[in-house]
Amino acid sequence: MKTLVVINPNSSQAVTDGIDAAIEPLRGFGIPIRCLTLAEGPPGIESQRQADLTIAPMLKLAAAQQDAAGYVIACFGDPGLHALRDQTNLPVVGIQEAAVMTALSLGQRFGVIAILPASVPRHLRAFGAMGVIDRLAGDRPLGLSVADLADAGKSLGAMIATGKRLRDEDGANVLIMGCAGMAGYREPLQQETGLPVVEPTQVAVSMALGQIQLNLSHRVQKPDHA
Repeated sequence: MKTLVVINPNSSQAVTDGIDAAIEPLRGFGIPIRCLTLAEGPPGIESQRQADLTIAPMLKLAAAQQDAAGYVIACFGDPGLHALRDQTNLPVVGIQEAAVMTALSLGQRFGVIAILPASVPRHLRAFGAMGVIDRLAGDRPLGLSVADLADAGKSLGAMIATGKRLRDEDGANVLIMGCAGMAGYREPLQQETGLPVVEPTQVAVSMALGQIQLNLSHRVQKPDHA
């Protein structure tokens, strides 16, 4: 049976497990979903260089999925998004792009909770390319690594405090969790800030499932008889 393939481009199985748990409610739509970890990736993607180095092995891993109905790239920054779209005719969704598009439908100004200060310029380049800078309230880093996110004692309080600063100081009325490793904290963050919180893997998977069901893709295929 054709399957939506979700690729975590870092090598952390804990992050992949968190993604798998976050998207569990979406399995009710009936399309199988398989989450994969890129063994060749770094433990966490925290710089542009690390992101770029994952592209070639990720493309190879994607090509090996013979039963794929579509792909989600589960790293905020969408490494290899356009390269994978060049490689396949199937739907390809990046979690950063999907998160921003969803946030724009939920509020006027979105705020992003990033992991490290080095992540922010990477985000801003992407938002500039998307043409949405004027809707960005702020992008604030936690100062935590991807590995730190697994420790709720370190991360949840910092995420709530950062979300409130984005709300109160920057004027955000919707929040985006700026890393796939944050998936488990969406509900408490939403409750504590009183704002809609976009978890990027959830909305990307939802978008990809819709594209699969509606036979939508970035490249339209001509019928065999044409």
